[in-house]
Amino acid sequence: MAEDILDLVNAMKARGATFALATVVRTVSVTAAKAGAKAVIEADGSISGGWIGGGCARGAVIRAARAALQDGTPRLVSIQPKDLLDHQHIGAGEVRDGIEFSRNMCPSQGTMDIFIEPILPRPSLVIVGSSPVGVALANLARQIGYAITVCAPAAEHAAFSAADYWNDGFALPDAADGARFVVICTQGKGDAAALAAALQAPPSAYLAFVGSRRKADALRIELAEKHGLPADRLAAFKAPAGLDLGAITPDEIALSILAEITITRRRGQRDA
Repeated sequence: MAEDILDLVNAMKARGATFALATVVRTVSVTAAKAGAKAVIEADGSISGGWIGGGCARGAVIRAARAALQDGTPRLVSIQPKDLLDHQHIGAGEVRDGIEFSRNMCPSQGTMDIFIEPILPRPSLVIVGSSPVGVALANLARQIGYAITVCAPAAEHAAFSAADYWNDGFALPDAADGARFVVICTQGKGDAAALAAALQAPPSAYLAFVGSRRKADALRIELAEKHGLPADRLAAFKAPAGLDLGAITPDEIALSILAEITITRRRGQRDA
């Protein structure tokens, strides 16, 4: 069963799914599941594989798993009988020293400690075009954990040494779970076609164009006339891409773009 669960975990990670892995780390007295038991819990609360016991534990674990997937923070849940909780002066639902406590309602009256780890997909960076800035951006973003998708003509794919997925042409792939960040790096080679493809795809957390404001404004006029894109969609991309760091070289421009993406990605995740 453990091998099957690990196979399932690897398969779900490979397809970019969002899920939580629950592992029983300690049991005391009589419990249905024992230490080492695992279960895969999806974002809707369904258990797609494994087993961590019956109804005595399932409800508390699913609630904790869904909360962990919301904030990306692992949790340790201790499911204990009422008399043990009372002895420690702990109420069901209380969090103490990083442990969330829940009441075991089953006649067995055992204790289970369960570690819940949220498994979130790598953030997706879609680079449209094969300019030197796009290549530098792929190299830099790969180092800090982004899943890189290159959308460019197949003949230009060889320019990239760091990418996970490839699309022939400018069309964006279907969006997977998690945030997606899109940067148009055509720099004069198919700018309008690349922007049209990006703007006609589902909205992304970040969409930016490597080019001047003047060029972007001209492209907005062209896209409105040729593709009939509405003003709100045409306003959805930022230009120029990146923070104003005074960047000049492709590597510096890539750094400024990734810094801006990091601000967008991490906004609201840190305490003030």
